[in-house]
Amino acid sequence: MNFLSLISVFLLGGVVITVIINSLLLRFSRTLGIRNKNDVTIRWSNESKPSLGGIAMFFTFIFSILAIAILGEENEVFDSSTILGLLAAGTLAFLIGIADDAYNTRPFLKILGQLSCGLLFVASDTIIHFAHIEIVDQALTVFWVVAIMNSLNMLDNMDGITATVSFFILTSSLVASLLLFGNIASPVNVILVAQMGGLIGFLYFNIHPSKMFMGDTGSQFLSLIVSFYSIHFLWNSSAQLEVPSWTGLLLALAAFTPAAVDTFTVVINRLRKGQSPMVGGKDHTTHHLVYKGLNDLQVWKVFLLMSIISFLVAFLIIYGMISGNELISVVSIPIFFVFFILLYRVTLKYHSPEQKENK
Repeated sequence: MNFLSLISVFLLGGVVITVIINSLLLRFSRTLGIRNKNDVTIRWSNESKPSLGGIAMFFTFIFSILAIAILGEENEVFDSSTILGLLAAGTLAFLIGIADDAYNTRPFLKILGQLSCGLLFVASDTIIHFAHIEIVDQALTVFWVVAIMNSLNMLDNMDGITATVSFFILTSSLVASLLLFGNIASPVNVILVAQMGGLIGFLYFNIHPSKMFMGDTGSQFLSLIVSFYSIHFLWNSSAQLEVPSWTGLLLALAAFTPAAVDTFTVVINRLRKGQSPMVGGKDHTTHHLVYKGLNDLQVWKVFLLMSIISFLVAFLIIYGMISGNELISVVSIPIFFVFFILLYRVTLKYHSPEQKENK
């Protein structure tokens, strides 16, 4: 089976599995996964909906690994410490999300679980090669995993946003893998494509007006997947081509721009007010766009455009790395910062009706 056929099969398989599982969950669950009233207000939706989307994402992940184990070479999966580490960390992230959805886990326990996911990556040699000092790179890896698991969880507050942003981050990772790393039919790439298919299938149910949320089960698991691929193919792209480490950092930040801007905005604004950045609220970039006058579907379209632009900036950086064209690499830096600052300024300009009354 050639690469295009393999990609098509696993992409379509991810879509089909997700659609089937989510359809079954919606049909046979009445109260399972329904968020409580407090969560509804934080998540912006004006009605309760099942938070079951993460279950299908996880099963797509498991099915893709089993398919590789069956169709691939003998022990291709289970002799790979990288895939075993991903399987262990992904399962732990899924369980963290389930616990949070079911019992509203204490922040300390949630952070402890996220730290454990990062340590599983380190133990399985999924490490960011940035400072080239072992302990520093290991600490940076754990920090990155925890940061992404919280950032995408915070962004998951309106229909379709987190899944769309994550899809384009994974697309950037796939392009970097194909163009920079060359091992196009590797099990890691096949799992990546299946997850992209799973996100497409989930978005069918999650774009406004949504039928379900992904829940913390989905956001924690999806964040773990995204952090894994960003480490392998974005952060470590500089090590692959033996170019300066900051290039890989810039590539990762470019791909994550919508999520990074949202996290940066929330953290800065809440610290200014003396509030905890970890508590839910209606002060995210998505909410500011609504205060500007956009409806939920229009906000999703804005984030879709932002994600596409982020992907194009990331592709520009990748192309500069491949071609060795220093001019492209230099030009990509101001493009990234201008794009980042423009998005950040939008979040500072608009305020909720309650904030306007208090001014």
